[in-house]
Amino acid sequence: MKKITVIWLVLIFFTGTALVSAAEPQPMEELKGPIQKGIAILKDPEYQDNREAQREKIWDLIQTVFDFKAVSIRALARNWRILSPEQRETFTKEFTELLKNNYLDKIQGEFQNEEVVFVEQDMLSDDKAVVRTKVIRKNVETPIDYRVHLKDGKWRVYDVNIEGVSMVQNYRKQFNDILAKEKPKDLIERLKEKNNLHAEERQKKG
Repeated sequence: MKKITVIWLVLIFFTGTALVSAAEPQPMEELKGPIQKGIAILKDPEYQDNREAQREKIWDLIQTVFDFKAVSIRALARNWRILSPEQRETFTKEFTELLKNNYLDKIQGEFQNEEVVFVEQDMLSDDKAVVRTKVIRKNVETPIDYRVHLKDGKWRVYDVNIEGVSMVQNYRKQFNDILAKEKPKDLIERLKEKNNLHAEERQKKG
Protein backbone atom coordinates (compact mmCIF):
# COMPACT_ATOMS: atom_id res chain seq x y z
CA MET A 1 0.00 0.00 0.00
CA LYS A 2 1.06 3.61 -0.44
CA LYS A 3 2.13 5.36 2.74
CA ILE A 4 -0.99 7.52 2.71
CA THR A 5 -3.23 4.46 2.62
CA VAL A 6 -1.48 3.01 5.65
CA ILE A 7 -1.97 6.26 7.54
CA TRP A 8 -5.62 6.68 6.72
CA LEU A 9 -6.45 3.05 7.20
CA VAL A 10 -5.76 3.76 10.84
CA LEU A 11 -7.93 6.85 10.88
CA ILE A 12 -10.99 4.69 10.49
CA PHE A 13 -10.43 4.17 14.18
CA PHE A 14 -10.82 7.82 15.08
CA THR A 15 -14.48 7.72 15.96
CA GLY A 16 -16.00 8.41 19.32
CA THR A 17 -19.17 9.51 21.00
CA ALA A 18 -22.19 10.14 18.80
CA LEU A 19 -22.82 13.84 18.14
CA VAL A 20 -26.38 13.55 16.89
CA SER A 21 -29.71 12.51 18.26
CA ALA A 22 -29.81 8.99 19.64
CA ALA A 23 -33.23 8.53 18.06
CA GLU A 24 -32.02 8.75 14.47
CA PRO A 25 -28.22 8.75 14.34
CA GLN A 26 -26.72 9.58 10.97
CA PRO A 27 -23.51 7.71 10.07
CA MET A 28 -21.73 10.65 8.47
CA GLU A 29 -22.47 12.94 11.38
CA GLU A 30 -21.26 10.34 13.85
CA LEU A 31 -17.92 10.09 12.03
CA LYS A 32 -17.18 13.76 11.42
CA GLY A 33 -16.50 15.13 14.87
CA PRO A 34 -14.61 12.16 16.29
CA ILE A 35 -12.26 11.93 13.30
CA GLN A 36 -11.38 15.56 13.90
CA LYS A 37 -10.82 14.73 17.54
CA GLY A 38 -8.37 12.00 16.55
CA ILE A 39 -6.47 14.38 14.30
CA ALA A 40 -6.31 16.89 17.13
CA ILE A 41 -4.65 14.27 19.33
CA LEU A 42 -1.99 13.75 16.67
CA LYS A 43 -1.35 17.49 16.46
CA ASP A 44 -1.43 18.17 20.21
CA PRO A 45 2.07 19.26 21.42
CA GLU A 46 1.27 17.67 24.77
CA TYR A 47 1.95 14.26 23.27
CA GLN A 48 5.16 15.03 21.40
CA ASP A 49 7.24 13.85 24.33
CA ASN A 50 4.74 11.27 25.52
CA ARG A 51 3.98 9.02 22.59
CA GLU A 52 2.70 6.22 24.78
CA ALA A 53 0.03 8.47 26.27
CA GLN A 54 -0.93 9.54 22.74
CA ARG A 55 -1.11 5.92 21.68
CA GLU A 56 -3.42 5.00 24.54
CA LYS A 57 -5.63 8.03 23.91
CA ILE A 58 -6.05 6.95 20.32
CA TRP A 59 -6.73 3.38 21.39
CA ASP A 60 -9.46 4.60 23.74
CA LEU A 61 -11.21 6.14 20.72
CA ILE A 62 -10.75 3.00 18.69
CA GLN A 63 -12.49 0.81 21.20
CA THR A 64 -15.53 3.06 21.50
CA VAL A 65 -16.62 2.63 17.90
CA PHE A 66 -14.83 -0.09 15.98
CA ASP A 67 -16.70 -3.39 15.92
CA PHE A 68 -13.81 -5.81 16.16
CA LYS A 69 -16.02 -8.87 16.40
CA ALA A 70 -17.73 -7.93 13.14
CA VAL A 71 -14.34 -7.40 11.51
CA SER A 72 -13.15 -10.78 12.78
CA ILE A 73 -16.23 -12.60 11.50
CA ARG A 74 -15.94 -11.00 8.08
CA ALA A 75 -12.19 -11.54 7.88
CA LEU A 76 -12.62 -15.27 8.45
CA ALA A 77 -15.87 -15.51 6.46
CA ARG A 78 -16.92 -19.17 6.14
CA ASN A 79 -13.97 -20.25 8.28
CA TRP A 80 -15.57 -18.59 11.30
CA ARG A 81 -17.86 -21.63 11.53
CA ILE A 82 -15.00 -24.05 12.09
CA LEU A 83 -13.75 -22.24 15.19
CA SER A 84 -14.98 -23.26 18.61
CA PRO A 85 -16.56 -20.56 20.81
CA GLU A 86 -13.32 -20.32 22.76
CA GLN A 87 -11.26 -20.05 19.56
CA ARG A 88 -13.55 -17.33 18.23
CA GLU A 89 -13.04 -15.28 21.38
CA THR A 90 -9.27 -15.75 21.32
CA PHE A 91 -9.02 -15.05 17.60
CA THR A 92 -10.97 -11.80 17.98
CA LYS A 93 -8.73 -10.73 20.86
CA GLU A 94 -5.48 -11.49 19.04
CA PHE A 95 -6.64 -10.10 15.69
CA THR A 96 -7.71 -6.88 17.42
CA GLU A 97 -4.28 -6.62 19.02
CA LEU A 98 -2.65 -7.24 15.65
CA LEU A 99 -4.60 -4.39 14.06
CA LYS A 100 -3.61 -2.12 16.92
CA ASN A 101 0.05 -3.04 16.63
CA ASN A 102 0.20 -2.83 12.84
CA TYR A 103 -1.31 0.60 12.43
CA LEU A 104 -0.83 2.73 15.54
CA ASP A 105 2.94 2.58 15.20
CA LYS A 106 2.71 3.85 11.64
CA ILE A 107 0.27 6.68 12.12
CA GLN A 108 2.23 8.19 15.00
CA GLY A 109 5.29 8.49 12.80
CA GLU A 110 3.72 9.32 9.43
CA PHE A 111 0.90 11.79 10.03
CA GLN A 112 1.43 14.96 7.96
CA ASN A 113 -1.56 17.21 8.61
CA GLU A 114 -3.86 15.61 6.06
CA GLU A 115 -7.35 17.01 5.49
CA VAL A 116 -10.47 14.83 5.48
CA VAL A 117 -13.43 15.83 3.31
CA PHE A 118 -16.75 14.09 3.90
CA VAL A 119 -18.46 13.57 0.54
CA GLU A 120 -21.71 11.68 1.14
CA GLN A 121 -23.37 8.77 2.88
CA ASP A 122 -25.15 5.92 1.10
CA MET A 123 -27.77 4.08 3.12
CA LEU A 124 -27.60 0.44 2.06
CA SER A 125 -30.41 -0.53 4.43
CA ASP A 126 -31.90 0.62 7.73
CA ASP A 127 -28.86 -0.65 9.59
CA LYS A 128 -25.99 -0.47 7.08
CA ALA A 129 -24.36 2.44 5.30
CA VAL A 130 -21.25 3.62 3.49
CA VAL A 131 -19.71 6.96 4.42
CA ARG A 132 -17.66 8.26 1.53
CA THR A 133 -14.71 10.55 2.18
CA LYS A 134 -11.56 11.72 0.52
CA VAL A 135 -8.24 12.46 2.16
CA ILE A 136 -6.22 15.36 0.79
CA ARG A 137 -2.47 15.30 1.25
CA LYS A 138 -0.34 17.76 -0.69
CA ASN A 139 -3.07 18.14 -3.31
CA VAL A 140 -3.37 14.37 -3.75
CA GLU A 141 -6.87 13.01 -3.10
CA THR A 142 -7.40 9.47 -1.85
CA PRO A 143 -10.98 8.10 -1.69
CA ILE A 144 -11.81 6.20 1.48
CA ASP A 145 -15.18 4.55 2.13
CA TYR A 146 -16.17 3.57 5.66
CA ARG A 147 -18.61 0.67 5.94
CA VAL A 148 -20.69 0.93 9.08
CA HIS A 149 -23.59 -0.86 10.66
CA LEU A 150 -26.01 0.14 13.37
CA LYS A 151 -25.35 -1.72 16.60
CA ASP A 152 -26.99 -0.88 19.91
CA GLY A 153 -28.14 2.45 18.51
CA LYS A 154 -24.70 3.50 17.30
CA TRP A 155 -22.99 3.35 13.92
CA ARG A 156 -19.85 1.25 14.13
CA VAL A 157 -17.19 0.65 11.49
CA TYR A 158 -16.70 -2.93 10.28
CA ASP A 159 -14.67 -2.36 7.11
CA VAL A 160 -12.93 0.35 5.11
CA ASN A 161 -12.20 0.58 1.40
CA ILE A 162 -9.15 2.59 0.38
CA GLU A 163 -8.97 3.26 -3.34
CA GLY A 164 -11.25 0.26 -3.84
CA VAL A 165 -9.25 -2.11 -1.63
CA SER A 166 -11.09 -3.63 1.34
CA MET A 167 -9.20 -4.07 4.58
CA VAL A 168 -11.38 -7.04 5.52
CA GLN A 169 -10.92 -8.76 2.17
CA ASN A 170 -7.18 -8.25 2.36
CA TYR A 171 -6.98 -10.08 5.69
CA ARG A 172 -9.52 -12.66 4.53
CA LYS A 173 -7.24 -13.74 1.72
CA GLN A 174 -4.31 -14.11 4.10
CA PHE A 175 -6.34 -16.11 6.60
CA ASN A 176 -7.89 -18.31 3.89
CA ASP A 177 -4.43 -19.19 2.60
CA ILE A 178 -3.27 -20.17 6.08
CA LEU A 179 -6.39 -22.16 6.95
CA ALA A 180 -6.22 -24.06 3.67
CA LYS A 181 -3.07 -25.73 5.05
CA GLU A 182 -3.27 -25.32 8.81
CA LYS A 183 -5.77 -25.58 11.65
CA PRO A 184 -7.49 -22.66 13.43
CA LYS A 185 -5.26 -23.13 16.47
CA ASP A 186 -2.22 -22.64 14.23
CA LEU A 187 -3.60 -19.37 12.86
CA ILE A 188 -4.31 -18.15 16.38
CA GLU A 189 -0.80 -19.12 17.45
CA ARG A 190 0.63 -17.14 14.54
CA LEU A 191 -1.25 -14.06 15.70
CA LYS A 192 -0.08 -14.54 19.28
CA GLU A 193 3.53 -14.85 18.17
CA LYS A 194 3.34 -11.65 16.14
CA ASN A 195 1.78 -9.78 19.04
CA ASN A 196 4.30 -11.12 21.55
CA LEU A 197 7.18 -10.14 19.27
CA HIS A 198 5.76 -6.65 18.92
CA ALA A 199 5.42 -6.32 22.70
CA GLU A 200 9.03 -7.41 23.19
CA GLU A 201 10.28 -4.89 20.63
CA ARG A 202 8.33 -2.05 22.26
CA GLN A 203 9.70 -3.04 25.65
CA LYS A 204 13.26 -2.89 24.34
CA LYS A 205 12.66 0.59 22.95
CA GLY A 206 11.40 1.66 26.37
